Amino acid sequence: MNIEAFRNYCLHKKGVTESFPFDESTLVFKVMDKMFALTGLNKIPFSVNLKCDPDRAITLRESYSEIIPGYHMNKKHWNTVEFSDSLPDTLLKELIDHSYELVVASLPKKTQALLATLD
Repeated sequence: MNIEAFRNYCLHKKGVTESFPFDESTLVFKVMDKMFALTGLNKIPFSVNLKCDPDRAITLRESYSEIIPGYHMNKKHWNTVEFSDSLPDTLLKELIDHSYELVVASLPKKTQALLATLD
């Protein structure tokens, strides 16, 4: 998955916005104003920080050399995932979905209800 496909996949999720809150090269994706993914546009290879369940994060890191503790993030709750050709797109999409779903689940019930009404 390349950066354009990653961006399109994120933006097609309900309630997602993109911004550059830190600098002009760090692209951040938020659902209802809470971050679930970020990437450096000038990084090669292309990698993404994604939120992850702590137990699952450990398992993923042990299983894939392309998945490491989140760079500049809380290492317990975030992974940095190198989007290389060695990881299947199905896994990458599932990791994006997992991050998105964790953030949605942490939103207040009122915000979750508002999200559910969006197209």
